[in-house]
Amino acid sequence: MESNRQRKVAQIIQEDFAELFRKQASESKQSILVTVSDVKISADLGIAKIYLSIFPQEFRSAVMKEIEENKTQYRNFIGQKMAKQVRVIPQLNFYLDTSLDDVERIEKELRGEGDNPIL
Repeated sequence: MESNRQRKVAQIIQEDFAELFRKQASESKQSILVTVSDVKISADLGIAKIYLSIFPQEFRSAVMKEIEENKTQYRNFIGQKMAKQVRVIPQLNFYLDTSLDDVERIEKELRGEGDNPIL
C-alpha cells in the first residue's frame, strides 16, 4: 500500500523529470520522445524507480545508457527541485517501460498479423 506521502513525492519526481526530458528533446537535433510512464517510491522515500518509455525504439539502448551515465546529474537536479520538501533525496533507478510494446504486440496477434495462426 502506498502512503499519501509516497504518492506526492512520486508525482513531483514524475512531473519534474517529464519537464526535464521534454526540454532535452526540444534542444536535441534528433527526434526522440522520452516519457516518464510511472514512478514508484520506497516506503522510506530512499529509492525511486522511474519507468521510461522511449520512442523510436532504435534509440532505446543509447538513451538508457546515457541516462545511466548521467544519473548523478539527474539526482542533483531532482535534489534542487525537492530540497524544501524532503529530507533525503532518493536514489534514482531508471527502467525501460515496454508495456506499450506488449499491448501493440498483443493487438497484432489478435488481428492475426503475428506469429500465431488464426484458428
